Amino acid sequence: MIDPLLAASRLASAGLEAQSLRIRVVSENLANAQSTGDAPGADPYARKTVTFKAELDRAVGAASVRVRDIDTDRTPFRVEYDPSNPAADQSGNVKLPNVNALIEMADMREANRSYEANLQVIKQARAMVASVIDLLRT
Repeated sequence: MIDPLLAASRLASAGLEAQSLRIRVVSENLANAQSTGDAPGADPYARKTVTFKAELDRAVGAASVRVRDIDTDRTPFRVEYDPSNPAADQSGNVKLPNVNALIEMADMREANRSYEANLQVIKQARAMVASVIDLLRT
């Protein structure tokens, strides 16, 4: 049987890893929100999404979170008329990424809060372990 404090730390650590990757993907999406294709009419950066899955951690005996996949969003690209842009096609239209900064910021906030919650679990588990050690010393 595994120690419940160790189990909590392991599960929270998996959550930290998953949310950290999610934050990196959202950051990449935001960084490329205005990028265009390399050639006239070429597709621009496509928004990436992170999918999670619950996975049984046999050592802990509980469901843990893992990243299932990093995929590209298949929503259509935005198209704007800008004939002066080097990426414009023959009719002057430019394809822009399917990244919505408002959605990305909301996703970033949610991932950040989840990350902080998992971090608090680890801090609390460490504090409890330290308290148990102090009790055993006396």
